[in-house]
Amino acid sequence: MADALIHPTAVIEPGATIGTGVRIGPFCVVGPRVRLDDGVELKSHVVVSGDTSIGEETTVFPFASIGEVPQDLKFRGEDVRLEIGARNRIREYVTMNPGTAGGGGLTRVGDDGLFMASSHVGHDCRIGDRVILANSVAIAGHCVLEDDVIVGGLSGVHQWVRIGRGAMIGAVTMVTADVIPYGLVQGPRGHLDGLNLVGLRRRGASRADIAALRDLLGALGRGSFRDAARQRADGSVTTMERDVLDFILGPSDRSFLAPRPE
Repeated sequence: MADALIHPTAVIEPGATIGTGVRIGPFCVVGPRVRLDDGVELKSHVVVSGDTSIGEETTVFPFASIGEVPQDLKFRGEDVRLEIGARNRIREYVTMNPGTAGGGGLTRVGDDGLFMASSHVGHDCRIGDRVILANSVAIAGHCVLEDDVIVGGLSGVHQWVRIGRGAMIGAVTMVTADVIPYGLVQGPRGHLDGLNLVGLRRRGASRADIAALRDLLGALGRGSFRDAARQRADGSVTTMERDVLDFILGPSDRSFLAPRPE
């Protein structure tokens, strides 16, 4: 606990590992198997439990519950983990659960994410780097969100769904199938609504990159995503097109969100 600043009302159970420069505010509870890396801050009234690690310089805001047992009726107290990366901002009332035996026993959250108030990361999820979950977003168990995904407020993601890198989900959307990289999804029952142009431009995508992705999206919309992807996979494609094709042809038994029928 070198150089850690711990409020006298906080409860740090024996066995917890506390890094250099950690700040733990009033009425926090840190369990015996928790590891807080250097520079982590728990504001106040934060509960971190289970076999949970939180990466350096992550800040957790009041009333978050991190590492409590998964919301899965099949869970019987197995040895499971939650790993959270560096420099995340975990806001008020956020919940993040560890894995389950049926899902590999691990929930992993990447670096530099923003998890806004009352958002939830379910058991056995894989959350990439620079992911943003807006207020009250619910990510069900076994989901994969790749790097740079943004999910708008009050949205839900069905269990086992994958969302590809750079995709954006609009507010108040229910996502029930896989979302291709760089896609834009919105609507009460989400449909693929083109490309996430704002995100692409922020990533420095050129006009040629965007034109190629639009052409690919048009080809995908004319039939089976997997059949169209196989036809293109052996040709000359851009790096971003390759991201989409590899995602579509990757291991998944779910369907894909498609453009809304005209």
